[in-house]
Amino acid sequence: MFDQAINLITAANKIIVIQAENPDGDSLGSSLALEEILGDAGKKVTMYCPVEIPKYLRYISGWDRVVQDFDSKADLAIIVDTSAGVLLGKVLDIPSARNFLDTRPVLVIDHHETESTLSFEHTMALKEAVATSEVIYDIAIEANWTINERAAGHMLEALLSDSLGLTTQNVTANSYHLAAKLTELGASVSQIEGARREFMKKSPEILKYKGELISRIEYYLDGKLAVVRIPWEDIQAYSDQYNPSVLVLDEMRLVENVEVAVAIKTYPDGKLTGKLRSNLGVSSTIAGYFGGGG
Repeated sequence: MFDQAINLITAANKIIVIQAENPDGDSLGSSLALEEILGDAGKKVTMYCPVEIPKYLRYISGWDRVVQDFDSKADLAIIVDTSAGVLLGKVLDIPSARNFLDTRPVLVIDHHETESTLSFEHTMALKEAVATSEVIYDIAIEANWTINERAAGHMLEALLSDSLGLTTQNVTANSYHLAAKLTELGASVSQIEGARREFMKKSPEILKYKGELISRIEYYLDGKLAVVRIPWEDIQAYSDQYNPSVLVLDEMRLVENVEVAVAIKTYPDGKLTGKLRSNLGVSSTIAGYFGGGG
């Protein structure tokens, strides 16, 4: 099923793993898992993200190995957790990175079944799944690559993050089977959750800001759509402590009658990004309409 992906990786010696400019637990955990798996397979792996890993994700051990300098000497790029061009804008603004992606092999490993909007040639390793880490697990098993304890832990971190602890509507029996297999390989839910909770602690400033965000929530379509807008000034002020979207999205989704919750961030260049939570399982469909995945 993943012959092309395995062949590309096998042929490469030096690999750069790329996250989009909105890193999350799945993209980070998947990157770290690839670092472990491919490192054990004899590859030299660099993890890259065009933005700094936000503090709320730093419970994931190894986050500090993700660099912001694009290594254009790699043989292969692996993009994880997105095939949306709009989420790679910062990468494509770097001339050397743009040239690399235009001229070198690129593999995209993703679980969002939305049409790719990438403007350069690439090979897709795509499967409908709760998290990208599930696709990585399947590739590793098919290729007979070793999944060590650290890799298993990172894949479970990714799985739990994107599924909100295996509670989202797209969770299937396969999701639980994967969690069990990763646990057998040494991953620990209790350790992951303990570390996550420690980093979930909020400063008084962040708690006050959360109250401000809640007061800004607007409701549309007879209360079925909840929207909060997060301006650039807020992103600058608070993102190094906590992702503003994450502060309120789940609570917005739990308001009576709300079916879809959206947090919209605005940037100085006029770009907008949206983070979605839905009670109807339509987040990926909505995100795909706007050229993203969710």
